[in-house]
Amino acid sequence: MDPAIERLVQNPQECLSGDGLGRYTPTQGANGMSLACRPDNVAFKRLVNQLGFALAPTAMHSARTTGYGGFNLALEATYTKISSSADYWKRGTEGPVDPSTNNASTVNSSPQALLQQYSLKLRKGFGFGLEVTGVVGFMPKTSIINGGADVRMALLEGFRTGVMGIFPDVAVGGGVRTITGTPELQLTTVGLDVQISKPLTIQDQSVLTPWIGYQYLWIFGDSGLVDLTPGTSATGYCNYAGSNIPGNPDPNKTYKDPGTNVVHNVYDGQPVCKGGSPSDFNNNTVFNPVRLHRQRLMFGFNYRYEMVMAGAQFITDLLSPGDSNTGSNKTDLKDEDRQWTLVLELGAMF
Repeated sequence: MDPAIERLVQNPQECLSGDGLGRYTPTQGANGMSLACRPDNVAFKRLVNQLGFALAPTAMHSARTTGYGGFNLALEATYTKISSSADYWKRGTEGPVDPSTNNASTVNSSPQALLQQYSLKLRKGFGFGLEVTGVVGFMPKTSIINGGADVRMALLEGFRTGVMGIFPDVAVGGGVRTITGTPELQLTTVGLDVQISKPLTIQDQSVLTPWIGYQYLWIFGDSGLVDLTPGTSATGYCNYAGSNIPGNPDPNKTYKDPGTNVVHNVYDGQPVCKGGSPSDFNNNTVFNPVRLHRQRLMFGFNYRYEMVMAGAQFITDLLSPGDSNTGSNKTDLKDEDRQWTLVLELGAMF
């Protein structure tokens, strides 16, 4: 399930061999030039949209902080629904590895229906309602490592008696997550959230705390330099002989001085091809940057018995991905499904 965004090509029938190996086999355009592969920027945007939802900050906590000097160390597991039957998941991710060749399949015919992530999280309270969290996690069956930090402020917490004891705890916060492990994709998510919770004491030793929250999410996705024809070496296709610079002129790039009839070389720094074609260099591209928004509702609870704490949370889209965006993003994500994430947590508070 590692990203394989080099497969997201808009015109594969015009530039690829069709065997799924990424070999450059261009057809000729109307001007006689070899046609280059064009990146499928809409498919890339949809892939980033769903992957960003899965890797976003979970805000898995009640509105009440750990308190001054308090710590919470926990293991967190998330399971996110994706549109696994969508073409961009099948083309845009690696499939299972062939045990005989140790190569990934040319297309992922059966992407996982749920993306999993497992994280280690440490929360630390600093008093006055301030709490900071550090998180690091990984996604199984990929090389993706996801990490980041959260900060939040409890605006109203800890009142148990009197008139103020009637009110719930209220907190606002934000978090950021970014990934590493895949050179093709840079993905960062930022979330701002507000939560309301109310602890319910059970026989003095345990506390059940339900909560509800809202999160506004920003998704920033960028690609690295991607070779859309990884099965073909651009330098080999060109029979590369260096750059067109002084000392290594391209004999096909000259001009004649009309006054003296002297032929001069034109140096443009482009590849010099000895009997080959430079057209495969045009298949190295960068996908359009992706900047998206999502709006999410969160419903959760945790149960604490002395030091041990366990909890669960359900996150879902408040609006569809298309309705959460404007302009071309709204159009490109118009028919995209809403997603949900189930979060489970087990840890200790001390």
